[in-house]
Amino acid sequence: MSIPVLESNHFRLGLFSSNCSGGLAVTTIPERWSASWEDNLRLAKLADETGIDFMLPIARWIGYGGETNFHEGVLEPVPWATAILAHTERLTAFATVHTAFNHPAVTAKQLATIDQMAPGRVGVNVVAGWNQPEYVAMGVDLPQDHDSRYELAQEWIDVLTTLWSRDGRYDLTGRFWNLERIESVPKPAARRLPILNAGSSVQGKAYAARNADFVFTIVGGPEDGAGVVKELEANSAALGRKAGVLTPTHVVCRPTRKEAEEYLHYYAEENADWDAVDNLMKLQGLHAQSFSKDLLQNFRSRFAAGHGTCPLIGSPDDVADEIERFAKAGFGGITMAFVDYVGELEYFAQEVMPRLVKKGLRPEDLG
Repeated sequence: MSIPVLESNHFRLGLFSSNCSGGLAVTTIPERWSASWEDNLRLAKLADETGIDFMLPIARWIGYGGETNFHEGVLEPVPWATAILAHTERLTAFATVHTAFNHPAVTAKQLATIDQMAPGRVGVNVVAGWNQPEYVAMGVDLPQDHDSRYELAQEWIDVLTTLWSRDGRYDLTGRFWNLERIESVPKPAARRLPILNAGSSVQGKAYAARNADFVFTIVGGPEDGAGVVKELEANSAALGRKAGVLTPTHVVCRPTRKEAEEYLHYYAEENADWDAVDNLMKLQGLHAQSFSKDLLQNFRSRFAAGHGTCPLIGSPDDVADEIERFAKAGFGGITMAFVDYVGELEYFAQEVMPRLVKKGLRPEDLG
């Protein structure tokens, strides 16, 4: 059977981090995103109706401190994805899973079970780990070198995909897991599910090229992103594979650029939770390689606005033009985050989606 998010040939649009309090906006404004189930359900139904391709959650267990304890409240991605898919008809929901905290045999059966309910519409976002306070909270050691993290992650995904594709009962012997007489039923209808991985470090890029259908990577913008896309696609092609490249963005779209910039200044400058921003940036610099040192040094305001992701700020024409630049740079799609996901997605669907259709980036029947 076909898997919609893999088979699509249009520029993909996804929603990122709606399961987390604050979304991607590290702000103290009272109207910041709550990430309640009720809000997520409203958003999922709207996304399904307006042609959004997928929703991507973050897996988080410890907040980032500051006045708001940014990402204090987070809906766990596996049950979140299950419920999202039960209430929608078309979009894909990814479940974000950390390899260090989740046994691959359990994850294999969880996701195959979800696929029974919504065939072809559940995917997995594999995270090799970076957030040391969460490892401390879990009583697990975070390997300080990326090589060790990705050795574990590679064995984890090898077990997962074997359980999805191989019949019968068998042994799986490795460095991290020794499974005796293991079997796994049900299996996904297509004997696989879409795999997404955020690969920005050297090891992460190699891992994504080997395993992922979509590489999710942070870039400064379309200009430097074009080179990143070429590199990642070449890495994948060298292994006889074809992986699409996605990048995350945060969106502030208003009738005029001035209005959009004023709102950005309101929530991400005047009312930023700077202590939480600095805690987040410190952890990214110490334990992750998702952001280069230059990005970390220069993008403090961008972290407040959208967790360091690319800004799409301005009028509907401005936002549509910027999305087109990402498409021309070779990206297969973007994820988007909003301060108010529901209200702002409604406006985006009304004003930006038709412009993307005219640019040939989206079919009319999706928006």
